[in-house]
Amino acid sequence: MTQIAPLLTGFALSLGLIVAIGAQNAFVLRQGLRREHVALVVGFCAACDLALIAAGVAGLGAVLGTAPRLVTVLSLGGAGFLGWDGVSALRRALRPERLEAGPGGAALTRAGALARVAGFTLLNPHVYLDTVLLVGSVGAAQPAAAHLPFVLGAGLASAVWFVSLGFGARFLAPLFARPLAWRVLDLLIGAMMLTLAAGLLRQVWAMTT
Repeated sequence: MTQIAPLLTGFALSLGLIVAIGAQNAFVLRQGLRREHVALVVGFCAACDLALIAAGVAGLGAVLGTAPRLVTVLSLGGAGFLGWDGVSALRRALRPERLEAGPGGAALTRAGALARVAGFTLLNPHVYLDTVLLVGSVGAAQPAAAHLPFVLGAGLASAVWFVSLGFGARFLAPLFARPLAWRVLDLLIGAMMLTLAAGLLRQVWAMTT
């Protein structure tokens, strides 16, 4: 049970951050609809998320090992960010958008598809904010024994999302083109983020009392 809790925390946090309307998800959806280099694109996105999350947890974990008081600071910062993200998701639910694949255009080579997905992934500063800083700080604040299951849970969420979006594009595209679907998703994400923020605050309270 002690390993399940951090795994589920990592899974929920990563899924809540990754399920959003954006260029990367639209590109994965496009490739899935065209059935073009889907495994390459999906694998690259999932592998990048896993590597960045692991680097964040390991790097921040090493820092926290020499400065234990930073656990409280990072936990409070993470709780604040999660609370803000949760409220933002609830606000988005009031004005839902839609996720649609871009125009078909010419077929991409493997190198072209890899270059495009690399750009959408690695040139987006929010990727580093979400994976390295936010997910990394929450994971690093866990007990040392929980770091690995947390990273695995977060990586699993990323893999599940991209595999579903890429290989299930034909079935998911009509759903994600409906604003109502995003309203429901944002409501769920908002509730999940606020719950995680409350959990971090309880953790801080337990450490300081």
